[in-house]
Amino acid sequence: MNKDNLTYVGKQLLIVVVIMFVAVLVLAAGLMVGYGVIGDGDNAFAILSPEKWQELMGKFTGK
Repeated sequence: MNKDNLTYVGKQLLIVVVIMFVAVLVLAAGLMVGYGVIGDGDNAFAILSPEKWQELMGKFTGK
């Protein structure tokens, strides 16, 4: 492999990482809007806490 190929692969991997980061941000924003605004939750940031996810998983699994 020459330098041009490695540069191309590096740029492509950087694009993939940036897209994944943006996707995580959009997912978090969507969860916050859905829970805080549409779902009438107390605090929109509460949906991002591990305790809330344990509570939600407990409701779905019956534990």
